[in-house]
Amino acid sequence: MLFVMKLSAVFLLILSIPILLLTSFVVFFSKGESILFKQKRVGHNKKEFIIYKFRTMNNEKITKAGRIIRRLGWDEIPQLINIIKGDMAFVGPRPLTEFDIKRLKWNTTNYDQRWSVKPGITGPAQLTNICDANISIKKDFFYVKNKSIALDLKIIIRSLAVPIIGKRTI
Repeated sequence: MLFVMKLSAVFLLILSIPILLLTSFVVFFSKGESILFKQKRVGHNKKEFIIYKFRTMNNEKITKAGRIIRRLGWDEIPQLINIIKGDMAFVGPRPLTEFDIKRLKWNTTNYDQRWSVKPGITGPAQLTNICDANISIKKDFFYVKNKSIALDLKIIIRSLAVPIIGKRTI
């Protein structure tokens, strides 16, 4: 299964080359600096890794180009590299920073099951239009307890529709 996931990520990365080039061009010429945003995140079994995303912010504010890139979900494409490296999966809980884990108070053993699976590019918590820590952790726990290929496919299909129909609760 892991080999198939990595092979799929390589295939999608190759297919997305035109989008990667266009987005790289837009990000570079709108900011004039590094096109990739790299940050330490906490992953499977609380192991830290570096996440890759397209840079969409400048001085803590989302740029005009960044708003469009985020709406289309193109800022997440470099995370395919994280899947190939084995740090992430297509579907799973959102990878958080150590700061966010402490801020949310999710650093106790009560939340350990959240880190029992690899974080994902998308997941049920990312598909809700409500930003609430209690809803997010409930959706993460639901995913961990009910993880299956069928649930992953449902979440992936719903995620692909987000740029068209927006976010709703899953």
